[in-house]
Amino acid sequence: MAHVFPAVAPPLRPPDRQGAVRTAARMAESALAVEGVATGSGEFRDWYAGRVREDVAEVRRIPLAELSGWCREPGTGNLVHDSGRFFSVEGLAAEDAEGGFPGWDQPVIRQPEIGILGLVAKEFGGVLHFLMQAKNEPGNHNGVQLSPTVQATRSNYTRVHRGASVPYLDFFRQADRHRVLADSLQSEQGSWFDGKRNRNIVVEVSEEVEVAVGENFRWLTLGQIHRLLAEDDVINMDARSVLACLPFGGADEAAVPSAGGGPGALLLRSCADGTGALHTTGEILSWLAGLRAVSGLSARRVPLDKVRGWKRTEESVAHEDGRFFRVIGVDVRAAGREVRQWTQPLIEPVAQGVVAFLVTELGGVVHALVNARTQAGLVDKVELAPTVQCVPSNYPQAVRPPQLRFLDEVLAAPAQRIRFDSRLSEEGGRFHHAVNRYLIVDWHGDHRIEDDTFRWIALHQLAGLLRHGHYVNIEARSLIACLHSLTGGTAATGTGEEVPA
Repeated sequence: MAHVFPAVAPPLRPPDRQGAVRTAARMAESALAVEGVATGSGEFRDWYAGRVREDVAEVRRIPLAELSGWCREPGTGNLVHDSGRFFSVEGLAAEDAEGGFPGWDQPVIRQPEIGILGLVAKEFGGVLHFLMQAKNEPGNHNGVQLSPTVQATRSNYTRVHRGASVPYLDFFRQADRHRVLADSLQSEQGSWFDGKRNRNIVVEVSEEVEVAVGENFRWLTLGQIHRLLAEDDVINMDARSVLACLPFGGADEAAVPSAGGGPGALLLRSCADGTGALHTTGEILSWLAGLRAVSGLSARRVPLDKVRGWKRTEESVAHEDGRFFRVIGVDVRAAGREVRQWTQPLIEPVAQGVVAFLVTELGGVVHALVNARTQAGLVDKVELAPTVQCVPSNYPQAVRPPQLRFLDEVLAAPAQRIRFDSRLSEEGGRFHHAVNRYLIVDWHGDHRIEDDTFRWIALHQLAGLLRHGHYVNIEARSLIACLHSLTGGTAATGTGEEVPA
């Protein structure tokens, strides 16, 4: 076949390796800046306390039958919004053709539109700061948490609710006018959503940015944000997801002299692309592709009225034996939101979960033990998950599945092996009081503990995979953000107290 080339070929851009290293170094410098230029820590504390006092939401549980603006769809029983937008609660039937585990039915949130989770970055005094939003979601058990600059579904930012417009949205809808630092489509909870994805995007701007909108926004360094991760329920799930996608890869302690030595320098070195790993990235991708290729899991939508093993009442939809979660209704009256009053369904887990990474140092590089986890609601069915991800009360010891083989190891870890320990909420716009205990635990045993679904993956490899979508699940992304938070050399205790790592 003849090839036709243009008469004048456009110039090709060489790889900007120096630019990537510099960007990663700026991220590291921001992570090491524990005092902001734009917002001091004392000023932040006063502002945040004020937001908690003033941005109060009254959230009242109501029967599903009393939801206003929602209806039980004739013929299916699905919970759908009158506009046909936002999201719906439907049924999902999962089956495993290979017989690896029994099939099951469950309610699931279907939200096919892609939302925006966006962070605006700007340099102050030579240090990158990020514009964080104080946001009260109806499912947050403690009210206000810090979210990205923009956290909005398409239905919200196109104003289907006829409410106020979303501030700063144009920075992300016209991202090509700014410097894009990260941009990828990432999944959400595969156990509660059916194929849900959000655009995780970070843009750096040089122009002045007005931050007086409702007094709900403040500029913070990564170091300030990371220290807030040490406290229970301050940094929300969407912010953690975007923070995990920041381009740390490429920097090391040579590029960031202020890193000094110790754990912070080790983490920076582990983020550098040139360092080694127990397995090559090609081997990791081949392993994951192989698991996806042989997975026999399939899922199909079914009417909510037809889900087996679940009972439906006027109050809720719940599992027959009381495990897993419930679908409930809430009435919300909130200040500081695009709409001041609404009702909606939420998913309410029955108990607190545990999400944990076992980590170890191999050849001077931090590795995390990941589990290739199969979940019916994921687009590709299998993504890289934490070492442990579960609600322990759902799984009596006698019937624990293989992916929970390290649960006891995590729960029994002595304090000196725990590098991070904080209780963090999942997305409060869809889940009611969904709290997990997030842990990072040192593994001091033989690293040869891998099997078909567990692998040690270097921190820089995880960072590389996050440049793309559908590799790393939402719980693992939260833990990666927590791992990066240790760059400053402190460990989180979950009480706001920081101890030397």
